[in-house]
Amino acid sequence: MDSFLRKFFPSVYRKEKEDTSTNQYCKFDSQLLTTFTSSLYLAALIASFFASSVTRTFGRKWSMFGGGITFLVGAALNGAAKDVAMLIIGRILLGVGVGFANQSVPLYLSEMAPAELRGMLNIGFQLMITIGILAASLINYGTAKIKGGWGWRVSLALAAVPAAIITLGSLFLPDTPNSLIQRGHQEQALTMLRKIRGTDDIHLEYADLQAASKESKTIQHPWRTIIHRRYRPQLTMAILIPFFQQLTGINVIMFYAPVLFKTIGFGSNASLMSAVITGLVNVFATFVSIFTVDRLGRRKLFLQGGIQMFACQIIVGTLIAAKFGTSGEGHLSKSYSSGVVAFICIYVAGFAWSWGPLGWLVPSEIFPLEIRSAGQSITVSVNMLFTFVIAQAFLSLLCRFKFGLFYFFGGWVLIMTVFIAIFLPETKGVPIEEMVLVWKAHWFWGRFIADEHVHAGGAVVEMADGKHGGGTKATATTV
Repeated sequence: MDSFLRKFFPSVYRKEKEDTSTNQYCKFDSQLLTTFTSSLYLAALIASFFASSVTRTFGRKWSMFGGGITFLVGAALNGAAKDVAMLIIGRILLGVGVGFANQSVPLYLSEMAPAELRGMLNIGFQLMITIGILAASLINYGTAKIKGGWGWRVSLALAAVPAAIITLGSLFLPDTPNSLIQRGHQEQALTMLRKIRGTDDIHLEYADLQAASKESKTIQHPWRTIIHRRYRPQLTMAILIPFFQQLTGINVIMFYAPVLFKTIGFGSNASLMSAVITGLVNVFATFVSIFTVDRLGRRKLFLQGGIQMFACQIIVGTLIAAKFGTSGEGHLSKSYSSGVVAFICIYVAGFAWSWGPLGWLVPSEIFPLEIRSAGQSITVSVNMLFTFVIAQAFLSLLCRFKFGLFYFFGGWVLIMTVFIAIFLPETKGVPIEEMVLVWKAHWFWGRFIADEHVHAGGAVVEMADGKHGGGTKATATTV
């Protein structure tokens, strides 16, 4: 919004308004502007390490509560901001809230959900994110029309609404059976498991949880333990999946959508409207993932989405190159612009039913209880680190790489799709405490896991080749 840029980023405003002949790729290149955007993710990165201890020691619900409170304060500071410093402090507090929520919510959902519905229920987390992005775009579109130039205050302060929901809502949430057992509340855990499963036939699952809890209590230093050889498969995924998720280039599209669309020839209102369109696509495509993830599995969605995103990145880069070249000077007709938006929407759809939700789902379901909080912290911190790096570097990269930036991200999408095809086993329908069997059965990861490190809660379980992305069969007996 012009009033926001005039107050906090006047140099960007002057550059945009006064120099109409400036290189389109470089129009918004400002370190101060990107610092405002990316400071949230740096704060979330740091907060996720503290959130790990809170989540492990006090339970998932209190981690959500702490995140909600800091998010609430951050929203208030942003809405009342007098200068850039106040704006960035508020943004950092929002980041702390995001770090705590990203640490606790996916774990909570994975632990509460029955195995056969875990994918669908966990993707509810990503669905709410996409609804939030759409709501933000609609709010920005509406508040930009407020006369008097104070619409940005309403836009930033309205972050208090989701903050209040998670703060108050967490007070009413029960804790997960996994967390209750881990903290020594055995009877409460049994009662809670019986309640959330809706049946008394929960003894095998409860035995699994007890076995996992017993093993977790032998671990005094989960951060040191997680680097042990037998956790190499999970650690690799916890690092590379969020790393790749950010290098899909989605943040280029979603966080900078108004800037991006304005850069490729849309007017101010039109660029905000285009951001609303991509937001709608994001929401509806996430429903595809919700209804298919537990039927088709994680791997098929990852692979299909990767191919779709790769093709769209190449096409969009080529379309922009044809009009702007390397000079950054050019004009897009209405029909040509519509074509660019269409392929961006197809790209967003591919992300929304693959790397978007699965980037959170898969890491949250693969760790054993003893290192689960530490593993989720690594996932969150890697995600936030590279969100920070991409958000901080995007405008400079756009200025220097020009249309080649889309090819750059397209190349990464190709690499990550090949990685999933080779190294990620299928995890659908596997009870969360028996996930080690999937890794043991995998042709590559199985070599890292010794037989004595596999338990199945008193049952003998076989993972056959093909069913779980596998290699050899793995048989687990009680430990």
